[in-house]
Amino acid sequence: MIAQRSTKTTMPDTALPPTFSPTPTSTSTPTSTPTPIPTSTPVRKPVRTGVPRPGLSDLHAARHAMRAGHSNASSQMDAAIAIAKSPGCHQVFLKTMFDEAREGAAHASLSGAAQTPLAGLSVSVKDLFDMAGQTTAAGSTVLADAAPARLDCPAVARLKAAGGVVLGRTNMVEFAFSGVGINPHFGTPACAAIAPPGLADVPRIPGGSSSGAAVSVALGAAFVGLGSDTGGSIRIPAALNGIVGFKSSARLVPTEGALPLSTTMDTVCALTRSVRDAVLVHEILAARTVTKSQAPLPSYRLAVVKNVFLDGLDATVATAWQRTLASLRKAGGVIEEIDLPELAQLPAMQATGGFSAAESYAWHHALLQKNANAYDPRVLTRILGGAKMTAREYIELMAARRRWMADMQTALQRFDAVLSPTVPIVACPIADVAPDADHDAAFFKVNAQLLRNTSIINMLDGCAISIPCHTPDELPVGLMVWAGALKDDTVLNIALRIEQRLE
Repeated sequence: MIAQRSTKTTMPDTALPPTFSPTPTSTSTPTSTPTPIPTSTPVRKPVRTGVPRPGLSDLHAARHAMRAGHSNASSQMDAAIAIAKSPGCHQVFLKTMFDEAREGAAHASLSGAAQTPLAGLSVSVKDLFDMAGQTTAAGSTVLADAAPARLDCPAVARLKAAGGVVLGRTNMVEFAFSGVGINPHFGTPACAAIAPPGLADVPRIPGGSSSGAAVSVALGAAFVGLGSDTGGSIRIPAALNGIVGFKSSARLVPTEGALPLSTTMDTVCALTRSVRDAVLVHEILAARTVTKSQAPLPSYRLAVVKNVFLDGLDATVATAWQRTLASLRKAGGVIEEIDLPELAQLPAMQATGGFSAAESYAWHHALLQKNANAYDPRVLTRILGGAKMTAREYIELMAARRRWMADMQTALQRFDAVLSPTVPIVACPIADVAPDADHDAAFFKVNAQLLRNTSIINMLDGCAISIPCHTPDELPVGLMVWAGALKDDTVLNIALRIEQRLE
């Protein structure tokens, strides 16, 4: 469903995994390290000719091809590395581990590890997560001299225990503090989507903060992109790149070993190419089994919130949204349009800056005393906003959020899930929000638009998934299915039914 250039390369169902426990493992030194670009240098325009395409293959299809003897982990890894080296993946990876990845895939091919859930296939890891022997820099130069991690964080350890082979560490918004995807230090990976006829084919924003993770999955360098979601950092790039991004209930996956943005709302989760892959990867990361249901779409009660979520949709998103609703209703979907006046409480609740600003300022305070000038100025502005919040305001915010969550639960109790556009706009050109002062106003406007819908679910402590709902002649658009905390299985089952209908 993502409009991309064709290629001669073909990338090739698996049982759901058992429960995996985090097993700290060591990792060898990466074969490349990022070279910062000067902050004053505009984002480089990637060469986008000949972008490889992963075809329709997802993790399940690759596993099937391997079991049928049509490929093996080594051939799959060679194809992934070729894509990672291609012009389309320019600035996607901050560190690559190609030699180690080939060794890991070869071991999987020879040892029977292909029977594990991830079968020796490639995964990418956002530069936010600890990997043994590597420095966790979080897309910044500020932490370049920090001590290497002693152990893999639980999320990485679980992916490895399930047979995943790490191809590299992916680029991201510095310290994960933006939904746009811009990084002035290491450049910005271009969105994987190629503009349809009639629209200028220019490098477009990838979405953030898990920018490189999304592009690595969308182009085929990785089957799984490990990332994080504090206000939409998985779902926004999923929507803009035409792939699937599942934000689980935050408490289900350990956040240890992930550099924090907001300890209240940070969620460790992943990007995939299909909903069935999202189910599989969630089971690995959360060390739990999803309760599967074959209930048809009409058996679920779905809501569409008319206020806020549908405000200011651009033409492409509006068209895809209306077409998708019509298709689901034609399939028997029971969809009720409602107003949600509780959303009007949010601006006042967050008037003092919200959790991300206050909690990130607390974490960065010591670093700011020494290295404030080395930060992305836009990120620095948002972090410093947290310095203004008093202890009283922070405590009042926590109490207000608890009351608001209870009000929302009451308002939505009749429904199994809610549908909305993931973001109200398609990916804009990178040049429109380039990392310089002349484009700051445009940047912050786009950032607010991208985060508006997704961040509501983080405030709700909920779960949500973004599914592609565009046609090949459109830029990618995401449909978000969401609900309150611990309704993950319901959201995933509904998403499976919707994906089947949309395909």
